[in-house]
Amino acid sequence: QVQLVESGGGLVQPGGSLRLSCAASGIIFSLYDMSWYRQAPGKQREFIAGITSGGGTDYADSVKGRFTISRDYAKSTVDLQMNSLKPEDTAVYYCQAFLRTRAYWGQGTQVTVSS
Repeated sequence: QVQLVESGGGLVQPGGSLRLSCAASGIIFSLYDMSWYRQAPGKQREFIAGITSGGGTDYADSVKGRFTISRDYAKSTVDLQMNSLKPEDTAVYYCQAFLRTRAYWGQGTQVTVSS
């Protein structure tokens, strides 16, 4: 059974930092591209950061220079370090594992940026 479990969300002030983590099980982690998406209230889910099976990274323009995605093959985890957070970063953040036509999602973790 495939499981992606996100953690690390919470309430943070503008300008602050959070680190999200996604623990994967039930898949051969090293084969999968991993991504983070987010969905704000009333908006569509959007891609924000991805890391390929080989370690290549990609970011949405809205988070480039502020967020960093990384993966630990030994622990089967993918992290998202979020710095200089803004109120518009408030959303539910989801982890995705993708291989060819298969995509798996976590349950999401809430990030709220507010003073």
